[in-house]
Amino acid sequence: MKPGHDLEVRLIFNADDFGLHPSVNEAVEGAHVEGVLTAASLMVGGPGHEEAVAIARRLPSLAVGLHLVLTDGIPVLPAAQIPALTQANGRFRDDMAGMGLTLAVSRAARAELRAEIDAQIARFAQTGLTPDHINAHKHYHLHPVIFAAIARAPGFPTMRIPFEIGGPAIQNLWCRGLRARGLPAPDQVVGLRWSGAFTADRVLQALKRLAPGVTELYFHPATRDDVPGGAPGYRYRDELAALTDPRIAAAVAAIPRGGYAAMLRPPGGQAPLSRQ
Repeated sequence: MKPGHDLEVRLIFNADDFGLHPSVNEAVEGAHVEGVLTAASLMVGGPGHEEAVAIARRLPSLAVGLHLVLTDGIPVLPAAQIPALTQANGRFRDDMAGMGLTLAVSRAARAELRAEIDAQIARFAQTGLTPDHINAHKHYHLHPVIFAAIARAPGFPTMRIPFEIGGPAIQNLWCRGLRARGLPAPDQVVGLRWSGAFTADRVLQALKRLAPGVTELYFHPATRDDVPGGAPGYRYRDELAALTDPRIAAAVAAIPRGGYAAMLRPPGGQAPLSRQ
């Protein structure tokens, strides 16, 4: 089906970086229990991932997907097994463009990438959580090699394709091409341009301009702004405040919302809608 498959507006309120730190985990739990958050993307290699899994298990209404980390983070495999992807300190390389070029030209690097992706998928499977979606830290899954690898990932019914109305033209053109492959994904993602500063007032303005179809609103909530391993300058607490703002709850009270798989499933359907 084409984007905007029906006239009904459906919403996904999703938090990235679940498992990065206890302050993120606490915010995800609070935003789901006391606010409008419906989904979270789990970093299975994050320092707080075990606590995040425990939270998810006691919140079955929270849809949880895999937030693949392949840059600016900690790998699941030992760094010695994936030297093309890592730095001397054992973390993933931070130079996304440089590593992207390495993946394009090196068969060995692509093999290491597949091994690390498989390891993260396996760790997610070990949690016993029902996989709702898959995406990547810093949207690195837009790289053709990474996208091809995760598009074949078993068990994940939906993914994020970060198309935003009014967003960068080149990125949106690429996203249209990815969507044409038929993978179930929201029609649009809102909040990309305000990443780290998606305040309540900005969310309210975005809600006034919703297009038909499935919209993901994308957040990085935490209970502190100085999150270890987080992004400098991100207003994490303001994004948490947006998710628990009563004005936003009132604005979406009559709109269907949930996780990716639920919102992409046609009424009475059994499987998420493809974008063919």
